[in-house]
Amino acid sequence: MIRRSAEGDDQHGLAAALRRFPARSLQIRELSIRDESFRGMCEDFAAAESALAHTDQLPFHVREERRAEFKGLVESLAAEIEQALWLAKGLI
Repeated sequence: MIRRSAEGDDQHGLAAALRRFPARSLQIRELSIRDESFRGMCEDFAAAESALAHTDQLPFHVREERRAEFKGLVESLAAEIEQALWLAKGLI
């Protein structure tokens, strides 16, 4: 059971990275196969995107602050993914 959940998280993370960087889909797929750390980054990215998408459901008094927080996290994780792709470019 746990393994299926982890695989689902991997796929969710992969899908999020592919949406963000469609021109680098082959490199994302190849790197995700061999790099557990990269897969984790992608999973974190997907979770941050999901949290950002659900900020409208938060209480009004914290909504904007959380939206800004999650947006910053999404952008930071996207930059980390992009950096990992550039660093791995010579290795694929």
